[in-house]
Amino acid sequence: MIPLRSSERVYSRTFVTGALIAVNVIVFLYQATLSYYRLNQFVSTWGIVPDDLHLISLLTSMFLHGGWLHLLGNMLFLWVFGRNIEDLIGGGRFLGFYLLCGLAAAVVQVLANPYSRVPTIGASGAIAGVMGAYLIRFPRSHIDTLAILFIFVTRVAIPAPFYLLFWFAMQFLNGFESIGDRNYTGGGVAWFAHIGGFIAGMLLVKLFPSRQRWRHWYDES
Repeated sequence: MIPLRSSERVYSRTFVTGALIAVNVIVFLYQATLSYYRLNQFVSTWGIVPDDLHLISLLTSMFLHGGWLHLLGNMLFLWVFGRNIEDLIGGGRFLGFYLLCGLAAAVVQVLANPYSRVPTIGASGAIAGVMGAYLIRFPRSHIDTLAILFIFVTRVAIPAPFYLLFWFAMQFLNGFESIGDRNYTGGGVAWFAHIGGFIAGMLLVKLFPSRQRWRHWYDES
């Protein structure tokens, strides 16, 4: 299910979301200029390697991606869900929230696979946090979705709680299934970063109050 847009209107210019997308794209374009050897060095230096952890990589890893599909998928989810959260809490606070979710996601992934020597990269943990925040703040919204089933393609508006909880359930099931299949030096999808980021977003968004002019519309608490 590919998200296309949120039913929630955006009332302000979301510069931080746009800037985060731009930085991710620029970093990826730089990666594309590197030779195979230099790219491996770059990713190993700035990505998270749990068995040889450098704290700065918890931050830098969320701006690296492993390929065009990895990048485009993450940026689409950031655009669909991030703009509403930024509009709600403001650009500066959104940046802090995004980075905190990314850090929380990285820590959970390291704890889940502490002996891995394969770099973990990508913005998906931070974006999962944005999705968790969206679930809490916009429970009545719908996600305009491109649904693909075998050869059938359709466009449908899915209630945001169903979409997001289904997505989280898939991360949860795949994450815990992978425990029995992987060895601790292996790689793959960082399921636990997604799980940790999503839960962190649900919890942390309560610390970032809505901007005063929209509070009476968005706060349900």
